[in-house]
Amino acid sequence: MRLGDLQGALPEPFDLTGPSFSALLQRTAPDALEAALAGRVDHVEGTTIVALTYGAGVIIAGDRRATAGNIISKRDMRKVFEADGWSAVGISGAAGPAMEMAKIFATELEHYEKVEGGPLSLEGKANKLAQMVRANLPMAMQGLVVVPLFAGYDPREDVARIYEFDAAGGRYEERRFATTGSGGRDARGSLKARYRDALDRDAAVDVALEALWDAADEDSATGGPDLVRGIFPLVVVIDSQGYRELDDSEVSERVQSVISDRQQA
Repeated sequence: MRLGDLQGALPEPFDLTGPSFSALLQRTAPDALEAALAGRVDHVEGTTIVALTYGAGVIIAGDRRATAGNIISKRDMRKVFEADGWSAVGISGAAGPAMEMAKIFATELEHYEKVEGGPLSLEGKANKLAQMVRANLPMAMQGLVVVPLFAGYDPREDVARIYEFDAAGGRYEERRFATTGSGGRDARGSLKARYRDALDRDAAVDVALEALWDAADEDSATGGPDLVRGIFPLVVVIDSQGYRELDDSEVSERVQSVISDRQQA
């Protein structure tokens, strides 16, 4: 057998016909490319975020589990990010694009404040984030959906607000509570049952933790408090004092209080 007879019969280690990997994939593994474009390739996803107002402040909290298909890919993922000193964004959906969006959003707000000499209004921030979600629509159509939850305090009006979004960039204000992510429906039911207009900060934190607990009880992609590893939901408080995260020791104490109440119920 001559060497020429083997041409095309064996795979080449390198394809030197062009620089396009997608073109190479189209020729050599079209099924894999089609699956990727259809969003069937497993990617890391962040799940449940909850937010609720209390007095003139707002709580936003997220569980720490990330999944890839039916696999737990990360147990301590951060899903709530500081947007600026008065607001925060919680992410759900495709984790990579969502985290990148949160970082770019924070940079945009910082740039605006430096140029204009003051922060953008809370509604203006929500509108900016809606534009970014809308710009992600082509990726969302390929399965990389990003659906954030935005919460903050407006020192100009002394009011806290929550904004929900859809994958097309629709923006919807919520005055009481909101959820997003795979466990959002169960968390919303929990908030609806427990929310009261007269909640103080500690009570609001407990309600948020209860909602995440209920979501984790029904949704396998939502992680509950991990007492063995010391992994607890990330809880952020935003009010007239600005953005601040509760440390793990305080969240652990609140979780133990919730456990005690449930054991006695």
